[in-house]
Amino acid sequence: MIGIVGGGISGLAAAYRLQTAGHEVRVFEASGDVGGLAATYETRGDRIEAFYHHLSKSEETIVDLAEELGLGDAVEWRLGKNAYYVDGTVHPMDTPWEILAYPHLSLYDTFRLGMLTLDIDVRGGVPTFDSYEDLRDYEDVPITEFLLDHTTRGVYENFFEPLLEAKFGSRRDDVSAAWLLGRIKFRGERDLLRGEFLGYFEGGFHRLVDALVAAVGRENVVTDARVTDLAIENGAVESLTAETDTGTETHAVDDVVVAAMPNVLEDLTGYACEIDFQGTVCSVLSLSEPVMDTYWLNIADEAPFGALIEHTNFVPPERYGDEHLLYAVSYVQDPEEPIWRMDDAAVEETWLMGIEDLFPDFDRGSVNWVKTARNPRTAPVYERGYLDMVVPYDLGDAVAEGVYYAGMASRAQYPERSLNGGILAGFACADRIAEGDGPGPRPRTSDGVGAVGDGGR
Repeated sequence: MIGIVGGGISGLAAAYRLQTAGHEVRVFEASGDVGGLAATYETRGDRIEAFYHHLSKSEETIVDLAEELGLGDAVEWRLGKNAYYVDGTVHPMDTPWEILAYPHLSLYDTFRLGMLTLDIDVRGGVPTFDSYEDLRDYEDVPITEFLLDHTTRGVYENFFEPLLEAKFGSRRDDVSAAWLLGRIKFRGERDLLRGEFLGYFEGGFHRLVDALVAAVGRENVVTDARVTDLAIENGAVESLTAETDTGTETHAVDDVVVAAMPNVLEDLTGYACEIDFQGTVCSVLSLSEPVMDTYWLNIADEAPFGALIEHTNFVPPERYGDEHLLYAVSYVQDPEEPIWRMDDAAVEETWLMGIEDLFPDFDRGSVNWVKTARNPRTAPVYERGYLDMVVPYDLGDAVAEGVYYAGMASRAQYPERSLNGGILAGFACADRIAEGDGPGPRPRTSDGVGAVGDGGR
């Protein structure tokens, strides 16, 4: 039997792949439900994710998996409108003419920004194509230094700097240029006349989770089961021990896939990961009226949230019984930050005051309900030297034969964390178990023009 520690998307993907290859599997999930960051809330219609999610066109593996599970028709591609809030004005940023009309960039600034997103280095006056293809070349380059060198000060100060502040806060100067370039590739496929099309599952991402559980077999997925120990004998894993509602269970295993955060891996094996993670406070506000007419709003002004994401400007409100659903989100680098220490009522009040500051016509009476989720480790801090810190899929040399890792600190979650990356990581571990030390799948990206904001994985 192969034990899977963690019932998020990567653990379920590993279990599915292994079972398809003929292996007996059992998934152990510490919480009361599977899905991890794809957990959902009830609405008057379809369920809504507690943390925002969508797909980029470069995310092919998750779409292929949906097709394999009979959900191919459920993947919808919809226009995800982006805008930038600056000095009291919402500036659409989807089409070339909208970007050209953005008043806070000069024509030359816009040209240099466009060249960067098209993977063209124009320094020195001679264009060099595919200049940013190998991200490893920029792993140790500070992002601020890179942007000032490869674009302009105007592009940095009036476009990127507020986004980096919102995304990474006090850690922004630690981030590498490789992360930005990878993100541009990740979000790279656009309709030049309309903007970026993003993917969503009709009915919500929980449908993919449910389909994976059904394929693996609900009897093979155990919730409220916290794995507390891996027994290693003669350099190989022998068993795992889990605490459940009915007591402590020990299971003999041939292999173990740890599909959880690296702190779980360290607790079980002693393997220490040096990657730092940021947390998120994310609320869903149900409203009777929309707040704005864009999907994703980046904010350059002072605001308590890093972005506002109006989900029902992406997926129609009719799917949710005509509720208008708005995400307010703040990224947290330190548990001492005020927003992390607030209770849910204080968070709600903070969001509502922030929305009122940005949109004076906003009526609190339109609020039906607010639900807040928190997670201390929603994404890595992609600092310089990140690739030297990723956890290998196969930990046979570092820990013991038969121990594998498919959590968020894996290679598949670089340069952007995503549900697609979780599936890639789960598949990579499964393939190594099934086929020995074969190559396994690798993350795939597409080149092109990309919007900067936080892609909601």
